[in-house]
Amino acid sequence: MSLIVITGDHPRHKYLANQLAEAGLLSGWVIERRKPFMPEAPAGLGDDLTRLFNLHFKRREEAEERFFGTPSVPKDLRVLDVTPETLNDVATRDFIRAGNPNLVLSYGCHKLTDQLIAEAGCTFWNTHGGFSPQYRGVTTHFWPSYMLEPQMTGVTMHETTSHIDGGAVIHQNAALELHAEDGLHDLAARTVKAYADEIPALLGKALQGDLPAGQPQKTSGKIWIGSDWRPEHLRLIYDTYEDRISAAALRGEIEGRVPTCVSLLKG
Repeated sequence: MSLIVITGDHPRHKYLANQLAEAGLLSGWVIERRKPFMPEAPAGLGDDLTRLFNLHFKRREEAEERFFGTPSVPKDLRVLDVTPETLNDVATRDFIRAGNPNLVLSYGCHKLTDQLIAEAGCTFWNTHGGFSPQYRGVTTHFWPSYMLEPQMTGVTMHETTSHIDGGAVIHQNAALELHAEDGLHDLAARTVKAYADEIPALLGKALQGDLPAGQPQKTSGKIWIGSDWRPEHLRLIYDTYEDRISAAALRGEIEGRVPTCVSLLKG
């Protein structure tokens, strides 16, 4: 019983794949080459916003290095390198079929087409870096802190469907224990690491039998799109709260919703 992962190439994506490989679960890894991890600040922002933009992404890089290190690709593992343009090509379908997996788990890649999923001949689940349905879409480890509810930072494993992060939920992790010293990126990385450390054992057990059907999401929640985020949002994180929103929550200065996690992989 095995699985194939389709991931991006950022440290968090590689860390999850390595955890699954170390557990002996992988029969292949499709790696999508993403944009540079450290983006350049857009022209015309002005000195203050450029400073905040660079600070934000530098802290993301530092947090990912602290929590995930520099994961490498296991030498004895079948690997297929793709780009966003070639992700859904026939080569990906053939690579999946050759591995004969029971499950394909995606994380941090672009949208998989219905045709690829249908022709691969196995179950597809997706790991979404956000707590669904409240935080679907993109940049969903940023928005909970911006909305002053850092405890809603989470990870959702769900059935892969044509609806963005809207498939039935298989398993969730959330930041139920906040750490006062965590900045926004520490909080996100800590939550992802907890998920990646826990999931190999849960999937290993699930793959020994019939994979469970997920629990349908009860509401549509909100889909956050790329254009929702602007550098101006960084002022609240870094100027107003000095990147200590978790500490403000622990002091009771902000509250927000409390996540209720779903897991069909636990007994």
